[in-house]
Amino acid sequence: MLGLNVLSYLILGLGLVITLAPFVLSLMTAFKTPGQFAAQPALNLPSPATGENFLTLFSGDRDFWAPIAVTAQLVLIVVVGQLGFSVLAAYAFARIEFPFRDALFWLYLGTLMVPQVVTVIPLYTMFSELGLRNTFWGLVLPFVFGSPYAIFLLREYFRSIPQDLISAARLDGAGTLRILWSIVLPLSRPILATLTIITVVSHWNNFLWPLIITSGKTWQTVTVATAGLQSQYNGNWTLVMAATTVAMAPLLVLFAIFQKHIISSLAITGFK
Repeated sequence: MLGLNVLSYLILGLGLVITLAPFVLSLMTAFKTPGQFAAQPALNLPSPATGENFLTLFSGDRDFWAPIAVTAQLVLIVVVGQLGFSVLAAYAFARIEFPFRDALFWLYLGTLMVPQVVTVIPLYTMFSELGLRNTFWGLVLPFVFGSPYAIFLLREYFRSIPQDLISAARLDGAGTLRILWSIVLPLSRPILATLTIITVVSHWNNFLWPLIITSGKTWQTVTVATAGLQSQYNGNWTLVMAATTVAMAPLLVLFAIFQKHIISSLAITGFK
């Protein structure tokens, strides 16, 4: 048994190293000069460490603040829209009886099986015809009206809330929206926090759609701007890794803030 435990910890430790190594290497490279990166092995610590890449990233025509601002606004609107519409749809699928409810739910959930690349060309054609190409709303609208994954998770969570609570609220005269706001949502904070994290990470890191629907620097997102650095500056990897580090920082802070809620939602739902 002891040997099995030791082997388990060794495997987990190896997995941890493999998972964290790219992030550590990215951070180390971000604090090296191009000369150090070219002359030293990649695994060497920066000696001396420099913040030159970050200064270059946020100065002159290479201003990285604009992509960060665009991405932050995009993520904020998508999170609010997706959580709002997903909560309403999930509650309807979980607690409201109407014809073909389950059939509609499984049909909608089936869209998860459709790869994003299949819908890119039709979406691009539609948005071009509507005059929304290279606009902020062109970036946002395809994702703001809920998502099948969020609705599925919320529906399962809402179904786990005791029916007695909802029945008691109805006896007290509460309507559907009052029950949702005063009972269901307060009890669903862990899963809502988890979905917030998932949505933020997904759309902060989204690359394909922003690359296709926008052109130029006006509506560049963080991912598109970082990819542009790689080609624009002839593979200046220290600058690219600085941009990657800046892009990761808000996500790490967000996870640190919400980690207790995420662990709580995993413990409660068990993802059954």
